[in-house]
Amino acid sequence: MDLTLATRDVDGKTIVAVGGEIDVYTAPKLRDKITELVAAGVYDIVIDMEAVEFLDSTGLGVLVGGLKKVRAHDGSLQLVCNQDRLLKIFRITGLAKVFVIHESADAALAGS
Repeated sequence: MDLTLATRDVDGKTIVAVGGEIDVYTAPKLRDKITELVAAGVYDIVIDMEAVEFLDSTGLGVLVGGLKKVRAHDGSLQLVCNQDRLLKIFRITGLAKVFVIHESADAALAGS
């Protein structure tokens, strides 16, 4: 399964819509996208995971790494995730307390 990434800017935030599976094979693609955005001066990123079907520890590591990158610039990396099986991963690992997780992209844009 491939990983799809689509980026759009809305109200000063950059939304990266991710689709497919974030695993050991595809996670570098997401990491590269986050690195590229931060290098371009984008520090408020929303990772929209509504179309993500699978997430493993490599994917979690990329998200944590991305969070560290934007925080170094006083930025934010928020997640959009409304799938119970993915939310369970964030709860079990304790990352639900680390990330701001929204139910929809609209909710992420409404919050700050």
